[in-house]
Amino acid sequence: MPTGVHIRDARAQLFDAAERVLLRDGASALTSRAVTTEAGCAKGVLHRHFADFDAFLAELVLDRAGRIDERTAALRDSAGIGTVAGNLTGALTALFESVALAIVGLIAARDGLRARLRRDLPAGVPVLTDSAIVIASYLAAERDLGRIAPDADVDTLAAMLIGTTHLLFAGRDDTPPETEAVRRIVTTVLAGVTPRPPS
Repeated sequence: MPTGVHIRDARAQLFDAAERVLLRDGASALTSRAVTTEAGCAKGVLHRHFADFDAFLAELVLDRAGRIDERTAALRDSAGIGTVAGNLTGALTALFESVALAIVGLIAARDGLRARLRRDLPAGVPVLTDSAIVIASYLAAERDLGRIAPDADVDTLAAMLIGTTHLLFAGRDDTPPETEAVRRIVTTVLAGVTPRPPS
């Protein structure tokens, strides 16, 4: 595409192109040339909008983390509805079937990106940390409703759920685990804080 042609909403197009490359080819294939080729624009377009490629990747991570936050925020509204295990199973499955897993892999693979993110986010990993906060908030709401034990440590439970489910999904070749496998994690983690169903 000639450099004189205006690209409408270039940032969004570049982010969408980067996500496609990341999901299709992995973090190692994510270069500025791969992104601009995928977006169908000149390489200079990316550098007109971002200081360098790590700045672009940091903005990509924060943008995608924000979108994931919007999806997982619906979990808070489900407190008191359905079952705790069912709500968490659905939310965790949706989280790790999204671009979240690839974003975490990208952060792990790029030192410059981690350093850039660390300036604004001194602790945790975007996506995982944010999702753990949402899950802890949901569990606190369920605790207030009496659906989990009043002494439940919701922050620890949320971290256990995120970490264990991440391990379940990581390293698979385009074949996500069965929903029942996610449900087993949820019921195991919550076993000591939720009432047992009648037998």
